[in-house]
Amino acid sequence: MPLQVPSIDDRRYADLVRDTLARVPVHTPEWTQLSESDPGVTLVELFAFLTESLLYRANRVPEVSRAKFLRLLGVPLAAVTPAQGLCVFSSNRVDGVVPTLAQATEVRAGAIAFRTAGAIDVLPLESRAFVKQRVQLSATDQAYYELLYKTVDPSANTPQLDSYETRELDGSRSVSLSGDTVDGALWIALLATPGTTAAQAAQALAGKTLSLGLVPDVDGQPRTLGTVGQGLVQGEPEALVSYALPKVSTPADGSAPTAQYSALQPARAADVLNGPGIVELPLPARAADIATWDNLDPLEAGVGDFPPALEDSAVAGRIVTWVRVTPSSSAGARMRWAGVNATLIEQRVAVRNELLGTGDGQPDQRYTLARSGVVPESAVVQVIDTAGPSTWTAVDDLLAAGPEVRVAGSQAGLGSRVTDPRPVDAYLIDPEAGTVRFGDGLRGRRPPQGARIIAQYDVCEGRAGNVPAGAIRSGPGLPGGVQVRNPLPTWGGADAEDVASGEKRVSAFVRHRDRLVTADDFAEIARRAPGVDIARVEVLAAYHPDLGLTQPGDAPGVVTLMLVPRHDPVQPDAPLPDRAFIDALCHHLDARRLITTELVLRGPQYLPIWLSVGITVAGGHTVPEVRDAVKARLRAVLAPSRTDGATDLPGLADGWPLGRAVNRLELMAEAARVPGVLRVNGLKLAQGDGSDVPEELPLRGLQLPRLLGLSVELGDAIPINNLLGQGSGDGSGQAHSGARGRVVPVPTVPREC
Repeated sequence: MPLQVPSIDDRRYADLVRDTLARVPVHTPEWTQLSESDPGVTLVELFAFLTESLLYRANRVPEVSRAKFLRLLGVPLAAVTPAQGLCVFSSNRVDGVVPTLAQATEVRAGAIAFRTAGAIDVLPLESRAFVKQRVQLSATDQAYYELLYKTVDPSANTPQLDSYETRELDGSRSVSLSGDTVDGALWIALLATPGTTAAQAAQALAGKTLSLGLVPDVDGQPRTLGTVGQGLVQGEPEALVSYALPKVSTPADGSAPTAQYSALQPARAADVLNGPGIVELPLPARAADIATWDNLDPLEAGVGDFPPALEDSAVAGRIVTWVRVTPSSSAGARMRWAGVNATLIEQRVAVRNELLGTGDGQPDQRYTLARSGVVPESAVVQVIDTAGPSTWTAVDDLLAAGPEVRVAGSQAGLGSRVTDPRPVDAYLIDPEAGTVRFGDGLRGRRPPQGARIIAQYDVCEGRAGNVPAGAIRSGPGLPGGVQVRNPLPTWGGADAEDVASGEKRVSAFVRHRDRLVTADDFAEIARRAPGVDIARVEVLAAYHPDLGLTQPGDAPGVVTLMLVPRHDPVQPDAPLPDRAFIDALCHHLDARRLITTELVLRGPQYLPIWLSVGITVAGGHTVPEVRDAVKARLRAVLAPSRTDGATDLPGLADGWPLGRAVNRLELMAEAARVPGVLRVNGLKLAQGDGSDVPEELPLRGLQLPRLLGLSVELGDAIPINNLLGQGSGDGSGQAHSGARGRVVPVPTVPREC
């Protein structure tokens, strides 16, 4: 029998008035006028109103008890997570001065403030990123270009040409450098600002440090936490990226120039293959070494190892030099955006020198911060007493703090020195509640009487910090002539946990105590990861999705988590976790797993399906109302996660179960359960390519159904081909293959622009 929590008193205003007036004939029979105009009835209504207010407060006693229990357990609510991003600065100063922006420079997207993660020199230049994207030519076009470039390799009877088109990388799409390009490189053109020449720009760049921002597309890469030590991530490319500038020279014999490059050694480089990062590249001290080839023959431009050919002559005329970025061929790098004068930013605002209060020397002193939304690990607390200011240490639990009076043990001799590694000047901060608590003397020092307590911390706006591209446009501390923008949306911001969610995980926290042992531990701890909002998590023990058609239990030592995020702006009906989502979970789970457990984090593999249903509507119901209800019911049944709180779907409380086949008769039964449906005349089920599914579509591994199209019509079900329209749109091309000798990349002119 389930344990129900009844209300202390569920009577309301109308119930109290009715019950009181019902007692009048028994206790005061002489009172016969019970109309609303009677003064006695008015008094009854007044006391019923006051009593209802008291009952409301009494019914909140269980809620208060739960909150007190949470506080006694020391289970804080998850704190707010700041958003992160990348911004680009530009300078239009004409005096030649290179502005330097210090670390923590503030930039704004409206009223939302961000801070830069590092210092940056805003160089007077612009940039455009390009790739040599491989294209497949028709036989006629291939023969034409072979004839045109026959002089490139006179020793070969038929030159081996690798045709490409120059495509710009602007953040709207990603490119696989190893699979989609002819040379595996990313080319960044450094452009002179309008009104300056390339020579003037090269002179201004000489000896400066170029801040190069790179944003890879890593959303599709799975993450595996191996069994050898904490923090090991197996199956990922190594951070091997080379950077080079053109080494321009004119042959003395008048022969054609050759493409040579000088390597650039980064002064500081982030792991740009596994996440957005900044690479600081020191440029040559001589302006003559910052150049590009400007006297190439039209048939030489873009050929071989030369930079890509540009059709826009206005852009080509502003090029100062190129930066070639070449990842390791085994890395499988996909790039989404690249640019210069870039730096990472984080959405936070600093609060400095806030006076929390004055110490009173009592145990368990508690103080409240003035601002909410405190960024975890950003707080610094100082206590200023007669001995001067001292910075105290933040601890996870005051039980880990030492006593303020050190006492030698019984085995220590008189006058012996006591060494206790536990911090004494310690405090405990709850970022979500914004409270700072000190010890009781036995576990942590008490702030003495009259001591001033000063706090410094950062606050953020949580999910509101996830702003779109181009939202960051200003900064109160930017020098004159310096502009800022964010080329990509910011990411990672999450609001603090609410009380209802915190109450739900109290029992789970008490049960597993923050260690990954049982399947419930994996699910609950994953849901508590900061910075992610999980709608569904499935734990598959002893299962590895890369081992083929295996079942849970076939791979001992491996645990696979299938994760469905609550929000996905790219495909809301079939959410997939992005790289920031997976990284946050990896960081949270790695320190809590057993050392012998290999942990695999994946999103679902969606199997597209089409549905067509024919129904007969019962009398008393409108056709549009019933049609919409049937569509909503089928979408809820096939949804990957349950976010609407539906409770009338037996066995589907968390979404469509893993490994459960999509059965045509089962879907007909679900449609028949909708009020107003007299009969289901038929249901057609098809796969993503339109092929018919007679009875059921089996699902294996991490597969879940994704409804591409749904039709509910009065009468018979319409054919699936009517839903498909002009076809599935299969645009797969053939990979470039064939025997090769020397391969020469050559530019081609697109037929359409």
